[in-house]
Amino acid sequence: MHINVVGSGYIGTTIAAWFAEIGHDVTNVDIDESVVAAINDGRAPIHEPGLDELMAAHGGETLVGTTDYDEISGDVTFLALPTPSKGDGSIDLSAMEAAAESLGEAIAGDGEHVVVVKSTVVPGTTRERVAPIVAEAADMTVGEDLHVAMNPEFLREGYALEDFKNPDKIVVGSEDSVAFETLADVYDPLMAAAADETAYVETGLREAEMIKYANNAFLATKISLINEIGNICKEYGVDAYEVADAIALDHRISEQFLRSGLGWGGSCFPKDVAAIRAAARERGYEPELLDATVAVNDKQPERLLGLLDEHRDVAGERVAVLGLSFKPGTDDIRYTRAIPVIEGLQSRGAEVVAYDPVAVENMRAEFPDIAYADGAAAALEGAHAALVVTDWDEFAALDSEFDAMADPVVIDGRRVVERREGITYDGLTW
Repeated sequence: MHINVVGSGYIGTTIAAWFAEIGHDVTNVDIDESVVAAINDGRAPIHEPGLDELMAAHGGETLVGTTDYDEISGDVTFLALPTPSKGDGSIDLSAMEAAAESLGEAIAGDGEHVVVVKSTVVPGTTRERVAPIVAEAADMTVGEDLHVAMNPEFLREGYALEDFKNPDKIVVGSEDSVAFETLADVYDPLMAAAADETAYVETGLREAEMIKYANNAFLATKISLINEIGNICKEYGVDAYEVADAIALDHRISEQFLRSGLGWGGSCFPKDVAAIRAAARERGYEPELLDATVAVNDKQPERLLGLLDEHRDVAGERVAVLGLSFKPGTDDIRYTRAIPVIEGLQSRGAEVVAYDPVAVENMRAEFPDIAYADGAAAALEGAHAALVVTDWDEFAALDSEFDAMADPVVIDGRRVVERREGITYDGLTW
């Protein structure tokens, strides 16, 4: 099939590359000329393990980037546009609506077309906001020659390619048989090769939209719950990780998302939890549990800094921050816990030096005035304290590097540091 993907951000780039990998011809539309050039040169415009190889194999051939909507062809287009949070937590649909209008103008007069919303949007958005814009611009009728569907993504940054290849589930929401049939054809090569336990779920538009929010709200709440338990464990001198290992043996709980620490960040959990809270309040419902989920998450960085305060006053002293991305395997710093940690250190008068394997340049735009090191050893040299924010594997291997610190105080927010002897070591929830 020929598939169009509008948007070359994290999701758009990843799904476009994988659609090409499973045998489809793909046109990827984006307004950023540098991103389009990277795609056509066979280079990944974002950092994601394995994506460079896919782009090298398909970019400029079965995967073509363009800034021109008129290059759209075939019968199905995925809209993978950003839906960022507004100040009140609700989603900003301006990019989605602009793309929907441009898409409608491009497909006018071309016959039937299936439009699939891939972005995360609140229930009702696909039917009530996106579909009418495309229909008006294309002079088409929803349900007759314009067919709409919602197909949420469940990709984890750092593991997106593996998640696409072997998903737990593929969710397709629509009220249109043509849309269902088309998406079944799109995903048929994937389903044929995927693990037997992969579920293919067909449901309604609103249900598909809500499934994504429910999925992320549940996981965010699970993380905040284990962090709350971890905080209590710390007060009693109990190792929260031993507690988590034991409760994970209950199959109703499982071991996933039970690693207590600094909390969640990234592009999905903060935005999606904020959006569903705002949507609930719009309908007159107070989402008290989700409010608590966010409150627990927001206090974890300050708890880490509080542990540092117990060990020393860092005013005027060099403090190393190890890890800047919100999780290992990505250069994404959106809502990373490193941001409030750095801000807290600055408010204490510390001289911050930061290091991350891939996210330094992104963080430099956020904090241009702090120092950045080209390695963990360089960051630790002469430091009076170190805060571990992201659980990159290389931080687990640190050993003699701590001996170069002026005062080896190490506060670990992710239980990644293996060396404990000969340093002043403290963990956030253990």
